[in-house]
Amino acid sequence: MRFASGLQFHFRLVPFIATILVMALGIALGQWQLQRADAKRTIAVKLTQRASEPLIDIEKVAATMEALEYKKVRLTGEFLRHWPLYLDNRPHLGRAGFYVMMPFQAVGSGRVILIQRGWVPRNAQDRTRLPALFTPSGIIVVEGQVRRAPGNVMQIGPPVLPRPGAILQNLDLAELSQASGLAMQPYMVQQTSVTEDGLSREWPLPSNGIDRHLGYAFQWYALTFMAGIFFVVTGFKRAKSSVE
Repeated sequence: MRFASGLQFHFRLVPFIATILVMALGIALGQWQLQRADAKRTIAVKLTQRASEPLIDIEKVAATMEALEYKKVRLTGEFLRHWPLYLDNRPHLGRAGFYVMMPFQAVGSGRVILIQRGWVPRNAQDRTRLPALFTPSGIIVVEGQVRRAPGNVMQIGPPVLPRPGAILQNLDLAELSQASGLAMQPYMVQQTSVTEDGLSREWPLPSNGIDRHLGYAFQWYALTFMAGIFFVVTGFKRAKSSVE
């Protein structure tokens, strides 16, 4: 294609295909980031709505996960002390550490519910060395917020099966139920009540990061735009040098 200025655009098939692939990837990743931002907006709305709702006794409630998620709940029962689990790669305030997870058996109903008890720092010299853990004995009351799962991180290496005292990167409730022989409920509770156990319970909000996702989306769309511009500009430049 020749223009009045003397420049000529030379269409090249291989760079064109490469550009289309880059642009398609950029658009797809930008859309994905926008969807993640929308999902976190929905979570933020639900958290705001349920923050004002009264605390409920979870042993007396039979409800769907959709109805329970993010509700503030109370549980009465005891920790199954022989089944501590540690979720790795859970930093807090810039420090590496673990989320301490433990099954909790409710009195009356007998339900077994996974409790995300708190956070502990990891030993800087030996990552496999577990911190001393104090667990209250007997019947206690725990308050917290219902979650679907503790959240996943990037899995490095083969996954480790749940076992007492295991250090895991990710945890699946169905796998835990099968490995432990405990009839786990299909949700967990993130503890918020104070227990004198030395664990930190400053939990990050699941709705955090909306602005970050929007920023990533902008970057991917900018990359898409720049890929198109680069294809057009280099086409003109090469056509000009071929005439010379």
